[in-house]
Amino acid sequence: MKKIIALAVLAAVSACSETETAPDAAATEEVAAAETAEVMAADGGPAYGNFRVTRADGTVIMEDVREDGTWTATMADGTTETGTWVQKPGEYCTTDDKEGAVEKCHPEKIDENGVWVSTDPDDGTTVTVERIEATAE
Repeated sequence: MKKIIALAVLAAVSACSETETAPDAAATEEVAAAETAEVMAADGGPAYGNFRVTRADGTVIMEDVREDGTWTATMADGTTETGTWVQKPGEYCTTDDKEGAVEKCHPEKIDENGVWVSTDPDDGTTVTVERIEATAE
C-alpha cells in the first residue's frame, strides 16, 4: 500500500510540474544576430576608419582606428599615441598602451546641428569628430 501511495504522489507531482519547451529557433537566431551585430559609430558608419578630431581650441588630432581593435593618434606636434578600442552603444572606449592604463569611454552623439561630438568623461570637454578618407602614403 505504501508503494502505491508513493507512486500516486510521484505521479501527482510530475503532472503538476511544468514541462520545459524548446526555444523558438527563429528567436534564438535573432538574439544571436543581435549579439554579434557590429555596433556603429555615432555617424552610422563602422567604428573603425580615419578620423579628424578637433578640440575647442582648433587643435587637430588625426586618428587611425583599425578594424583589429587598435588605434594610433597623431597629435598636432607629430607625436603619436597608441592603444586599443571598442565601440559600445553611444560610447567609444579606448585603453592607451601606457603602463597601468585603464579603459576610458567617451560618450558620442550627433548634436542638434548635425555635428558628431565626443565628450571626455574626465573633464566634460567636447571635440568634434569627422570621418575622412585615408590618404595614400
